[in-house]
Amino acid sequence: MILIEVLTAAGALEEEGRRRLGGRLIDAFMQGDTVDEVPAAHHAGEVAESARALTQVLFHQPATWVLGGRGPADPADPPRYVVRISLPAPWRKDVSAEAIERLTGAVAAFEAEEGRSADRVLCEPHAWVQLLGVPEGSMGMLGRPFGSVDLIDHLTRPHRRAIGEAAATADLPEGHVLDPVCGMVVDLAATDLTLELDGTVHGFCHGQCRRVFADEHGVTVAGGAPA
Repeated sequence: MILIEVLTAAGALEEEGRRRLGGRLIDAFMQGDTVDEVPAAHHAGEVAESARALTQVLFHQPATWVLGGRGPADPADPPRYVVRISLPAPWRKDVSAEAIERLTGAVAAFEAEEGRSADRVLCEPHAWVQLLGVPEGSMGMLGRPFGSVDLIDHLTRPHRRAIGEAAATADLPEGHVLDPVCGMVVDLAATDLTLELDGTVHGFCHGQCRRVFADEHGVTVAGGAPA
């Protein structure tokens, strides 16, 4: 449900290079997070692997690519890049800045691997990254529409029991807990995204994880506000 599209001029990259770049882009986008330098729990990694399995990279090579500058330039030598990511609209704002930095870095690393200057895509506008938010209900699989909360539920459901078991024994800094939905480490002092169930306060990395938990357990969010 995450689609990465890469546009390069015809002939700019060979098949093997496209595959290596595609792998780098997936790795960059799925890179694990930390909270105050505390690594995410192992089960958050399993959730990330579920998301990776739903991520696809498509390469497009337009026959014609016209550059707007007045001087002569070949868009294939050195290659220009447009990288587009389609993802649920509610996620776009949260991930845009970091995703643009990571994906540009992945293109730069690929350029260095190819024997070209990595600085070219870091200092010149030769790699353009766009994040496109798909409106809720406008993407789907399994024969039905999937909203962003549906997708989180689908990605985390196989792992939530194991995450709950890990949370009971996790060796975390004081005041930190595991998000019971995705397994990310949450600092309770730094978030108001919490819910109490059976005397236990649960913290969440995102409001949508809290919504999944609330829906699953029939918990009412304080004040009746959306999770």
